[in-house]
Amino acid sequence: MDPVTPRFLTVALYQFVDLPDCAQLRSPLQDLCDAQGVRGMLLLAPEGINGTIAGEEPGVRAVLAWLHGDMRFARLQHKEAYATRMPFYRMRVRLKREIVTLGVPGLNPARNAGTYVKPEDWNALIADPAVVVVDTRNDYEVGIGTFERAVNPHTRAFAEFPAWVARESQPGGLLAHKPRVAMFCTGGIRCEKSTALLRSQGFDEVFHLEGGILKYLETVPEEDSLWHGDCFVFDERVSVGHGLAPGHHQLCRSCRMPLGDAELQSPHYVAGVSCPYCHGTRTPEQERALAERERQMQLAALRGAEHIGARQPGTPARQHGTDDERTGDIAP
Repeated sequence: MDPVTPRFLTVALYQFVDLPDCAQLRSPLQDLCDAQGVRGMLLLAPEGINGTIAGEEPGVRAVLAWLHGDMRFARLQHKEAYATRMPFYRMRVRLKREIVTLGVPGLNPARNAGTYVKPEDWNALIADPAVVVVDTRNDYEVGIGTFERAVNPHTRAFAEFPAWVARESQPGGLLAHKPRVAMFCTGGIRCEKSTALLRSQGFDEVFHLEGGILKYLETVPEEDSLWHGDCFVFDERVSVGHGLAPGHHQLCRSCRMPLGDAELQSPHYVAGVSCPYCHGTRTPEQERALAERERQMQLAALRGAEHIGARQPGTPARQHGTDDERTGDIAP
């Protein structure tokens, strides 16, 4: 096979569906992925499934076929992209309370989500000045790209979103008097939950982008697009642009923030060790461990081998909050 031919299929998937037996699904699904050489992360919860997996196409197709063999996953949505290298280091199937953590009991996105809007109809909706357009992603994601007119709630994690809604619903807030609201996120999962939240609070006209930003970038021609910048993705691609082409960002291996050209030119950027966001937050011992990890990864790359690159003991994870959409919407 030509070394530049995309060999690996990446699939992002989710579905809100009642899964009272989610714990019984974990081991068979983990075993299947391992047997098929598939990596990534899948989250199972009583409210459904969410995750991103990657591998050679026959293996990924086998996992999808297994899932579709369960009638409860008949509506399972997924998005595909091809890559020349494996974007994940390992496979994990995890049990969670929620497949994307909002922390509001009683929401049922499977029955009470907002109105879907097709990517080709999205521009007309968000161009309406009477519509409040809300980016439900976290602040660091919004920072590298978003839609025209979109409001940034400046959340560090999705669980902070209900507090933002409560504040903006007060007199004088963006959501006071319950306007028409259009929401969007990376792949659609956060929007299903956030629109269900607003509907539970009496908002009647709540819309969300079907398939999320990724489907929009895949569907809408760049010349017609109202999207600006890149879309952050939680795998080794880091970001994508129109047509889902690779974006212009790298990942800080220390704090896992996306880095553009300005950050990469900063004197605080040291490959694998620090960036402007995490400079000065590590002990000398941690910096030495990170530098050694980077050296080993470079040596492995020269040999054409794989290096796991796991986080070194004592180094904290991503500092800007975590979401369960971090499945692969995960840090590998």
